Amino acid sequence: MTGRSVNASAITHVSDTARWVALYRAMESERPDALFRDPYARRLAGERGEAILAGIRRARSWDWPHIVRTAVFDEIITRCVAEGADAVLNLATGLDARAWRLALRPSLTWIEVDFPEVLAFKREQLAAEEPRCKLAWEPADLADAAQRAALFSKVGAAHRRVLVVSEGLLVYLLPEQVAALADDLHAQRAFRWWLIDIASPRLLKMMKKWAGPQLVQGNAEMHFAPAESTGFFLPHGWKEGEFRGTFAEAVRLKRLPRYMAVWRVLGPLQSRKRKQEMARFAGCALLERA
Repeated sequence: MTGRSVNASAITHVSDTARWVALYRAMESERPDALFRDPYARRLAGERGEAILAGIRRARSWDWPHIVRTAVFDEIITRCVAEGADAVLNLATGLDARAWRLALRPSLTWIEVDFPEVLAFKREQLAAEEPRCKLAWEPADLADAAQRAALFSKVGAAHRRVLVVSEGLLVYLLPEQVAALADDLHAQRAFRWWLIDIASPRLLKMMKKWAGPQLVQGNAEMHFAPAESTGFFLPHGWKEGEFRGTFAEAVRLKRLPRYMAVWRVLGPLQSRKRKQEMARFAGCALLERA
């Protein structure tokens, strides 16, 4: 996000993936039947986002899971805010612009957390735009346990019903890092919900084959895809309140690509075990305090 002199298509840091995903949001926003409108996405992705996407094999054909994830997160966040969340703690916010584009209560506090350079770039790009709610910027390295604990304690003390959002974050962490994050979040009684996206081991294997070399090269290797799905979080105080499978949501939202249509035909013919596995292949989950 800085003025580094690098190959424009290279991923050099995990934060670079935010540009690639922002471009997916821009592509969806420009459709006549768009599921959401993000007027800031193309500006935030920039030419570097275009270059990164061009440098990943078949990247444009894999836009649909990210589009579906964005739409589902929008729905769940909007609902949780309507049901009484007084703050949204957006971890590894990247170039997400929900605080500017969603219909939110003016009294809601939206807290943006990411590396200092990411937030500086975002603030500069959106300086002339008006957020829909109260906005707080919290530069932090979430891998630093002391920084993380101090931040969570600060937010927990200031609010009563917090929705934690970590879109596109957990897959880049090691299981022990996810466990520590879950424990730290649960330590704050005000943190009522935690909205995550989660992959299965089979999907992780596919993603590593598809984009793995570029991500490893940029120190952004993917790790987290627990075989027990959201059951991973139970020992850490979080239970599944809702799960939305990516495939089923893509069908509902009419974003399943033609090359995936064969799975709609083959799905009913599969074994019960295989159906259950595919239902959990990838998805969005709203966790609640256990």
